[in-house]
Amino acid sequence: MSTFIVHSMPGSPYGRSVLATLEEKGVAYRLLPIAVGAHRAEPHLSRHPFGRIPVLEHDGFMLYETQAILRYLDRVLPSPALMPADPKAAARTDQIMNINDWYLYQGVANVIVAQRVIFPRLFGQAPDEAAIAAAMPKAHAVFDELARLLGNNKYFGGDMVSLADLSVAPQMDLFAGLPEWLPLTNAHTNLREYLDRMNARASFEATTWERVAQLATAA
Repeated sequence: MSTFIVHSMPGSPYGRSVLATLEEKGVAYRLLPIAVGAHRAEPHLSRHPFGRIPVLEHDGFMLYETQAILRYLDRVLPSPALMPADPKAAARTDQIMNINDWYLYQGVANVIVAQRVIFPRLFGQAPDEAAIAAAMPKAHAVFDELARLLGNNKYFGGDMVSLADLSVAPQMDLFAGLPEWLPLTNAHTNLREYLDRMNARASFEATTWERVAQLATAA
């Protein structure tokens, strides 16, 4: 099977979703790093006309949008399966993947994580505390709902890791060291235990920000 090529950058939770999925599948891949800001210029715009990451290349096939990439990988690499066979569990997986994109990221991670992590680390900018405070009510609503949906399960798909986990956990992990993590999870020990469980997986140990930065340097 030809090598999978992932165009992404260290620190991207969406890029980590793709890389961790490939790790779960146990297949070889190459990371072609995108420099900060280069995703909005050529040649990357020829891969992704909306200037986002990641992009997957496989045997001449170019694909963007993380959900599409994850589902493609699960179809072309059927073992181990990362979508539950049960229709209701599969629907829940789809639902959580959409929660990740539309609610956990939009208006929450892209504000709080950006202000606390991305802007200071990459651009030396101080956090905008007012923007963070304004995002916290939505953050609480999202974390409350994720905790409810997880319940007493090991993973969002039940006893098996699914694409839902590979979507949500990279976003959630960026919150773990922030001042907001404790208030967001104070009533949700299941989310803390869940994240510890995901971070202990080989696929997540192999795709930390630091590890991906090493891969980017070696590329």
